[in-house]
Amino acid sequence: MATESTTSATADGSARLAGYKIAVLVPCYNEEVAVAKVVGDFRAALPEATVFVYDNNSTDNTVAAARAAGAEVYRETRQGKGFVVRRMFTDVEADIYVLVDGDATYDAPSVRKMIARLVDERLDMVVGSRVHREKAAYRAGHETGNRLLTRFVASVFGPSFNDMLSGYRVFSRRFVKSFPVLSGGFEIETELTIHALELGLAVAEIDTPYYARLEGSSSKLNTWRDGFRILWTILQLYRAERPLPFFSAVGFALAIVSVALAVPIVITFVETGMVPRLPTAILSTGLMLVAFLSFAVGLVLDTVTRGRREMKLLAFLALRGPGDEWRRN
Repeated sequence: MATESTTSATADGSARLAGYKIAVLVPCYNEEVAVAKVVGDFRAALPEATVFVYDNNSTDNTVAAARAAGAEVYRETRQGKGFVVRRMFTDVEADIYVLVDGDATYDAPSVRKMIARLVDERLDMVVGSRVHREKAAYRAGHETGNRLLTRFVASVFGPSFNDMLSGYRVFSRRFVKSFPVLSGGFEIETELTIHALELGLAVAEIDTPYYARLEGSSSKLNTWRDGFRILWTILQLYRAERPLPFFSAVGFALAIVSVALAVPIVITFVETGMVPRLPTAILSTGLMLVAFLSFAVGLVLDTVTRGRREMKLLAFLALRGPGDEWRRN
């Protein structure tokens, strides 16, 4: 009975997706041990999809393994996951896009549930929130860093996801084709998340199993180096997307320093009628001027940012929405 029910559910799911063009995008760098499993698992879980593997200057047999497993293989020579994602989003044409790492740590069968959520609720992005099934799957430093960065993004940009840095996502066509990829490395997940939050797009998150890497496969992520790069990306995006609070905070800090330097000078002037520390007085005046200038810059950039955000939203809305692009008459 259970087998018949499962087979029936799979058949129903396949019928629902029959009119959709689905692309599974797999960025890879030295993943010869795992990439064949990734391609095979997703071809089995989503037989109606085309699997695209983009190799990023691998020095092992990643390309041959991916091609032998049945994937369409292409190359991106600029080193970095962000560059690979930019190339994939530009080259591949589809209605639904699945982005997954090539390390065989993500659960392929969960993809149907993620796509169903995207279609049924007319969403633009569904994130697979990692629930580790094995102790070695999620290093303590990565888990802690992910949690801290996720909370920081939520405090700055509003309620976010539980797993902001997940590499397992499903997108609508209009998200992919209107997303301006700017980052070059592992910061791409951060950029995807903040883009969705900034434009107020319809998104969701689904728990998916997360497994340890296969024996002989090693992570390309450096906890500290990439953690700081991601944090730096968040700060840059905060400056770009929230210029008024950013530059106001800078101006406020400069104003406090200026006042702290000025207070003893003013007291001395009131008591003696003299300004004994002229260089300090000049520094204090200069800092206060820069503080006001910083606030003014924030006001100007806030207006520019609003206009830029409107342009991004218009570019997004110019493409067909989820319900329209997938409905086949």
